This record gives sequence, C-alpha cells and structure tokens, in this order.
Amino acid sequence: MYTEHPYKIAIVGGIGSGKSIVSRLFRMMGVPVYDCDTEAKRLMNSDAVLRSALIEAIGTQAYGIDGNVDRAFLASYMFGNPDRVALVNSIVHPAVRTHFTAWAAKVGSRIVAVETAILFESGMDADVDAILVVHAPEALRLQRAMKRDGADEQAIRRRMSNQTTDDELLSRASFRVYNDGTVSLIAQVNQVIEALSRKLL
Repeated sequence: MYTEHPYKIAIVGGIGSGKSIVSRLFRMMGVPVYDCDTEAKRLMNSDAVLRSALIEAIGTQAYGIDGNVDRAFLASYMFGNPDRVALVNSIVHPAVRTHFTAWAAKVGSRIVAVETAILFESGMDADVDAILVVHAPEALRLQRAMKRDGADEQAIRRRMSNQTTDDELLSRASFRVYNDGTVSLIAQVNQVIEALSRKLL
C-alpha cells in the first residue's frame, strides 16, 4: 500500500461535459476517485459536527423526521438567495475538503482523483496538484444535460450561467480531455494516467 503523500488530480468540467464518465474510466484504470457531490450528501447525514453547524445556522427544519437532511427544504431555503447559498456552502465545503484530504491519505494509492463541479468555488483547488478539464461544445453539453435531467433548455442554461466558464477552466487546466465523441475517451484518460505515472517516477 502506498503510504506517502498521494498525487491529487481534480476532474472538472461544465454541466454535460462528461466528468462522471471520465471518473469511471479513472476507476477502471486503477485510480481511486472521490465524488464530492455524493460525499457531501452523505456527510450532511452522517457527520455530527456538520449536522450541528447546519442546524445552528438554518434551524432544526434542515433535517427531516428520518434524521436525514431535508433536501427540498434546503433547496427552497437557498433558492434565489446568494447570502443563504454562501452560508450553507461555508459550512459544507470545508467539511468535504477535510474529508477528501483524510480519504486521500488513507486510500493507499499513489494517484487519486476528485470529481467536483465547484473546484474553485469551494477552494478545493488549493488541495490538488493538477486539474483535468473535461470539455465539449456547449450545444452538445446542453443536449446531454437536457436529456439526462429531463429539463428544458432555459433551466439548463441557467445552471450553465452559474458555473465557471469553459474558457476559465481551460486556462487553468493541467490536462484536457475532449468529449465530443470524435476522440477515444479511453485513450485520452490512459494518456493522462501514463503522464502522471511518468511524472512520479
């Protein structure tokens, strides 16, 4: 088992870019991947310190009678209110970052990855060594997201407008994976992993 400081690479990209597919390929090729969205949801239910902080900030209605976070209430609480969004994020993001750092240290892999839609917004860019940007044409991303989420174009475009732009992401990229179906994703991901492996020799 690898016990030294692991090399951490973030997998980022706008809605519909294909981050999850790339993450699955990393896992298939032996690189553990931390899914921030999944872990944030789990931590809000299981982490006592995070639970207490959310209840103190929002109130007991943040959690349902089953003891789990009330996602419908939380969504309505934050909807259209940047200050409330910032408040919740200021509580959840540090908890996720701390958990990711602990996970990376104990997972026992020379290279680990983290999939996140909010790398820079959460401050997690300070926790990684490299950034892989998954990108595709906006029109294709829009179609994918509409089909996946069953949402209309306006709703998806609103979500796109709240994300870091592709140009900004690409300007900070250590690696790029192009996901429009014209270039093999497997080959591109394999090249990234090989490059990282050579870097760590």
